Amino acid sequence: MVRGIFLENDWGEWGATWKGKNLTALFLPGSVPEDFEKVQVQDHPVLKKLRSQLQDYLQCRRVDFHIPFVFQGTDFQIAVWQELLKIPYGETRTYGEIANALGGKNKARAVGGACNKNPLAIIIPCHRVVGQGGKLVGFGGGVSMKKKLLELEGREKY
Repeated sequence: MVRGIFLENDWGEWGATWKGKNLTALFLPGSVPEDFEKVQVQDHPVLKKLRSQLQDYLQCRRVDFHIPFVFQGTDFQIAVWQELLKIPYGETRTYGEIANALGGKNKARAVGGACNKNPLAIIIPCHRVVGQGGKLVGFGGGVSMKKKLLELEGREKY
């Protein structure tokens, strides 16, 4: 059972979990785990900050997040996620480019797997990773959500 809080806005119902003063997961609308148990916590500082910054991002008033979080994954996944944090707002990289940056051009599929396991959707911007030639492929929140997020960031070609 995953315990957390729902954040609701015009985009839908998001799920968030935390440990201590750090965010541990942010689930997109439509990807909140089935075993997610909603708890009532309204005044936790990290959740207040998340709610405010997420709303600003979705209204194009914020381009990045300043929320304390912890990585929970394998060394390779963490390396991929750290590389994703370098992708600027409104830009994309391919899975192959991320693999090359990590020194393994043949690891594009492994990069895709790490993106799929990203527990901090949007905060670690896996939506900015596209397939070869800019093709929209794979995304935990669905390709239509990926498209919507990229368009929000000004990527009109999608």
